[in-house]
Amino acid sequence: MRRLTFLLAGALALAPMAALAAAGPAPLPEPDPKTKKMSRYQIQLRTFDACLITQSRLQNTTREAVHTPCSCYATATVNSMTNTEIQAFRDTSVFNDSTREKALQQLDRCKLPRPT
Repeated sequence: MRRLTFLLAGALALAPMAALAAAGPAPLPEPDPKTKKMSRYQIQLRTFDACLITQSRLQNTTREAVHTPCSCYATATVNSMTNTEIQAFRDTSVFNDSTREKALQQLDRCKLPRPT
């Protein structure tokens, strides 16, 4: 269960990498049924949690150390999503292409390194 949670959280935080995965031969993971009815706030919390996990590992620091920039990232990214993008996330459990671009912009704005 913990591994599944990490993988799903990582899919959100690593949304820019999902664009590369979609372009490659490997298929995206199956959608998580839990995302089907998530509110914007729940998507924001999920994005925040994924950011904490990914950025703390990426920066080799604690989750507390990236709390504020991850809050900035999650809030700004989800607030910038259109209703169509929200529905796409609910259907696929990952950010679509337009949301990934917004997420990259928010990583920069919130001074978080982009995953490579």
